[in-house]
Amino acid sequence: MRADLAASYGEERLPRYTSYPTAPHFSSAIGPDTYARWLAELPAGVSASLYLHVPFCREMCWYCGCHTQIVRRDELVAGYQRTLRDEIAQVAETIGRRIKVEHIHFGGGTPTIMQPEAFAELMATMRQKFFVLPSAEIAVEIDPRTLTADMVDAMRLSGVNRASLGVQSFDPVVQRAINRVQSFEQTASVVDMLRRAGIAGLNFDLIYGLPHQTVASCLDTVRRSLTLAPDRFSVFGYAHVPGFKKHQQMINEAVLPDGLARHDQACAIANALKEAGYVQIGLDHFARPGDSMAVAFEERTLRRNFQGYTTDKSEVLLGFGASAIGHLPQGYVQNEVQIGAYAQSIAAGRPATAKGYGLTDDDRLRADIIERIMCEFSADLGDICARHGAEAGAMLDSASRLKPLISDGVVRLDGNRLAVAKDSRFLVRSVAAAFDAHLNPAKQLHSRAV
Repeated sequence: MRADLAASYGEERLPRYTSYPTAPHFSSAIGPDTYARWLAELPAGVSASLYLHVPFCREMCWYCGCHTQIVRRDELVAGYQRTLRDEIAQVAETIGRRIKVEHIHFGGGTPTIMQPEAFAELMATMRQKFFVLPSAEIAVEIDPRTLTADMVDAMRLSGVNRASLGVQSFDPVVQRAINRVQSFEQTASVVDMLRRAGIAGLNFDLIYGLPHQTVASCLDTVRRSLTLAPDRFSVFGYAHVPGFKKHQQMINEAVLPDGLARHDQACAIANALKEAGYVQIGLDHFARPGDSMAVAFEERTLRRNFQGYTTDKSEVLLGFGASAIGHLPQGYVQNEVQIGAYAQSIAAGRPATAKGYGLTDDDRLRADIIERIMCEFSADLGDICARHGAEAGAMLDSASRLKPLISDGVVRLDGNRLAVAKDSRFLVRSVAAAFDAHLNPAKQLHSRAV
């Protein structure tokens, strides 16, 4: 990474481009009736992925940017699980046939906050209403501090084959500053339980840019994590947006690393993981050689969705739960964020869609370009534009933000083929933003570019 570029571009706030257009551009013009129509219009033979959002935790981590709330009573979680089950049945009925499913992802919050029996029942409902392929990847996000042996058994019996563990940092000073005290021993014990249960696919989530974090503490976390040998790492920069996430006001901004320090931390983590034999995948993922994600990156079939980088090839993502986002060929839909409003809609027998976005031909073209840039650090604009019936020259002319990136050596343009320079790949979001026709830099809606 070039420190001069980190200083020049790192403070800009940009989307992570897990979708295009991004969620701030969704509107209430897309509602329950539109979603129901889109579901009914899904073509024959289509396959889907399922995302289930469980917005509950036992305590709040102050760095968290997710839609979640703290619960002490299991009755609330049980009621929500029943609503999820009803929503799954409603969506399947609206589609009108049992479509194939290749990926299932439980996100949160803390999905494993459900009782083991409730989790198993939810998985059984999905298998009844959809044709979950025997080869399907079934992934669950886990807080190692609260996972029980009974829940591991339920996951095993339900066919879960991938687990994503929140680690963030093993530095106790950092952990206290973000209200997430989690020992290495706790994490190692959970890894052992999952592997003994046959849940072999393990991801670790790390974060840089946290309060009191240093290059040394980041490297110590990486060193400890490597002894547990996960298959994949996700390494994210902390997004400090206390105006949107009020609990982040508990973090002392005076002890947050600045842009240059964040750059150094990200670089140090990436170098340490690559030296340990992991392949860097796009902006923020790392995988062992031979892992399906590393293979997809090598074969240029890697995709990007709301879970980040993925091997999922499906064009349909069905989102279930409060705040869950879905992606269909026609556009995006998002459920009610408030759990009460979400539950009322499902109880009334209608989709809980609160907002969404209908894609235009130009959106689809730009989404393809941005996805290739984010996944491959390059894009053949001539080929992509031709597939959409557009002209590469006109697309380049419209990308005014590209010019300074070319001048600074971040981007190299060879005819209509664009490539991000190897020493500038940490600015891939800045390159993708050059093709974002909806971006409004004046609105501070996103995280810092570095």
